[in-house]
Amino acid sequence: MRFGYWLPVFGGWLRNVPDEGMAATWDYARRLAVRSEELGYDLTLVAELFLNDIKGPAAPALDAWTTAAALAAVTSRLELMVAVRPTFHSPAIFAKQAANLDRISGGRLALNVVSSWWSDEARRYGVRFERHDDRYARTDEWLQVVTGAWREPEFSFRGQHYEVDACVLEPKPARRPVIYAGGESEAAKSLIARACDAYVMHGDPPERVAPKIADMRRRRDALGLPPMQHGMAAYVIVRASEAEAERERARITDVSEGSPGYANYRDFLQNTQLEQQVSREDYSVSNRGLRAGLVGTPEQVADQIRRFEAAGVDLLLLQCSPQLEEMERFAAEVMPLLR
Repeated sequence: MRFGYWLPVFGGWLRNVPDEGMAATWDYARRLAVRSEELGYDLTLVAELFLNDIKGPAAPALDAWTTAAALAAVTSRLELMVAVRPTFHSPAIFAKQAANLDRISGGRLALNVVSSWWSDEARRYGVRFERHDDRYARTDEWLQVVTGAWREPEFSFRGQHYEVDACVLEPKPARRPVIYAGGESEAAKSLIARACDAYVMHGDPPERVAPKIADMRRRRDALGLPPMQHGMAAYVIVRASEAEAERERARITDVSEGSPGYANYRDFLQNTQLEQQVSREDYSVSNRGLRAGLVGTPEQVADQIRRFEAAGVDLLLLQCSPQLEEMERFAAEVMPLLR
């Protein structure tokens, strides 16, 4: 099992707690990334939204790609999984920028390809927002251009959404970045099985995660492709007693219709195709993280992680609040039980 974490580019993960003690600033991001390497974390996921999904559109949010470039300069081992949305990036130009960042980082760049969901953000930034399956069709072409430009001395492509003619991209990436993606619709799973290296999931208990992994394995086998990696988002609460952990869970799951991020919650539900209904309690923290069940004593959390390992999960993308202090606790109290 590898342990990653979401970089708090939005200043936290809780929709009902205005100040979580981890400001959306470069100073905090740098301090967290540097310390995470010392603690033994393997990876950070840098989310890409131009507006703040958690604290409300008027709140600060760090840009993913300039932040990732700066992180590459102050870290030496951490894998940088940076989210990218094809609707916001021309593929050939992006391929050039990403190849350069991969070189700067010494081959530590990975992509988290996201086919967008926030129509209001697209409107505010002047980007066309397409229907669900059309967004995945665009992502398909976008990936063909990006990976083709990384691979070929000269690359040409003509599709419905993109055209490039004799594109030259030098230098190539130090190594081809691992491509992660998530999604629960048929369009998403079909594309990910065919064109990506790793499948990342929202939080769910092991008994719901295992069939998803089995399904993706069947899809890869049918295509004659090598096995994928499987990652999952999870919100973690580690306390000395189960009662203390449950008190913290109760504190953070009280989102109301008047909270700053509630309108984004409705937009998210309208523009995604999920396999199960998301409650307001689920949406109190992002990515259904509490459904993973990593809430309890160190021993309870470690036991639950072993269940995810048995189900086929090999990467956990942790969220917690406040991020640095809780990651310190997890590294000191849970990691030793697993390693």
